[in-house]
Amino acid sequence: MRVLSRFLTAATDAAHFPAPSLPEIAFLGRSNVGKSSVINSLVGTKLAHTSSTPGRTRSINFFEIRWPGKPQPELIFADLPGYGYAKISREISQEWPKFIEPYLHQRSTLALCIALIDANVPPQHSDRQLLDFLSASGREFLLVATKSDRLSNNQLHNTLRTLTQEYPAARLLPYSAKTGAGREELWKQIRQVAQDVTVPEASSSTPLH
Repeated sequence: MRVLSRFLTAATDAAHFPAPSLPEIAFLGRSNVGKSSVINSLVGTKLAHTSSTPGRTRSINFFEIRWPGKPQPELIFADLPGYGYAKISREISQEWPKFIEPYLHQRSTLALCIALIDANVPPQHSDRQLLDFLSASGREFLLVATKSDRLSNNQLHNTLRTLTQEYPAARLLPYSAKTGAGREELWKQIRQVAQDVTVPEASSSTPLH
């Protein structure tokens, strides 16, 4: 599915969030989980910045998403700062109460949280903390296992079984930004959730690229 996308704004304070308008899809995960690669593979362009240094994203970056032929954007992607990387985990954790927790707790247009975990890494305590946080916040979330192309079919099957046992309440989807495996299913989940959310129409008419 082809989409058009545009960077909207970056926020490091709740006061800088864009006015609530469209259904928002938040992407969360450890700093080296491949979050930017997943976002870029979904939109088909280098929208989110990828870096060889984990933890570079320190703001919530908002992007408008529009379907071709539609005059207005229909979704907003929110790329949240990564967590769990040793060198910056303390700094990021200090930032959570300032703008990340308010976003996850209070954002009225937040329709779905996509929690990314690395299929090649055993279940991490920080991932469990995130899912517990989202559950306690009453947020709908989808667990996406990234970099699945690095595993054989048998290894992936075993990994998914382990993750299902570790996170029994989570919907789980394997994904590969490299091969595109899981892309159509993830878009299906995103669009379904977005259709179920009623929010005011967007007022922006700026063309997307």
